[in-house]
Amino acid sequence: MARTRQNNNLPTFDELIIPTLKALVALGGSGSVEEINNKVYEIAGIADTILQLPHGEEGNTNEVDYRLAWSRTYLKKFGLIENSSRGIWALSKANIDINKINVTEIKRTVREQSRPTEIALSTPAKEIENKIEEEVENVEEWKDQLLNILYKIPPAAFERLAQRLLRESGFFQVEVTGKSGDGGIDGKGIVRVSGLLSFHVIFQCKRYKGAVTPSQVRDFRGAMQGRADKGLIITTGRFTREAVKEATRDGAPPIDLIDGEILCDKLKELKLGIAIQMTETIEIKTDWFSNL
Repeated sequence: MARTRQNNNLPTFDELIIPTLKALVALGGSGSVEEINNKVYEIAGIADTILQLPHGEEGNTNEVDYRLAWSRTYLKKFGLIENSSRGIWALSKANIDINKINVTEIKRTVREQSRPTEIALSTPAKEIENKIEEEVENVEEWKDQLLNILYKIPPAAFERLAQRLLRESGFFQVEVTGKSGDGGIDGKGIVRVSGLLSFHVIFQCKRYKGAVTPSQVRDFRGAMQGRADKGLIITTGRFTREAVKEATRDGAPPIDLIDGEILCDKLKELKLGIAIQMTETIEIKTDWFSNL
């Protein structure tokens, strides 16, 4: 597995396998990548300084999340977890006994599965590791490509993208209002729940790499006081753990957070700037011809 930097406090992907299972159990057996990762941070006691270490030179994701993707890949190949087309991961069996899970066995089994049968005895372990790494990289490659495009578009274009995203998601009367001296508020809209309740929402767009801090969340909350029921921050980067806590702090107006990962998934779901190509697989039924 590729490592972008050495850090004694940075857990390896295999050290994150058990915490990933524990996170899914704590979440009731299933969860989104964001929910699982946040629960793993808590269970494994990963410090914010470690979570801010980027993976690779582009830094579109942090190194811990990259390694967690490896952990999920190994667990899926081993048959302990599965994922749906909507990005929800779940335990394959509800009654899993984590105390009986052997990480070494998982690694060995998955690597053996990845060997081509005809060269199983001659394929170097490093080559197998590279093959699995390529699978993990390919899953997230399109997100890296998309985020790199979003970094380069003008700020006004990113605000219009946010406006379109909210409209496609069911908001109405969505306006881009961003101007200097407005406390970082870039727009507003109204969302209706079940056709009965309406909430006024203001949003802020942060088109940059790196992490949004709790102080930035507090500043945005100060700007939204008395102007909306809810706030929404959309970023191409990510949020620190403390920023997430600040956004949901008891007694304070709630602020929803959309990071780069969620933003990519939402654009894919709504097919905004993304075309999904389905590959056709052709299988010749030899037996059919034999029975003519």
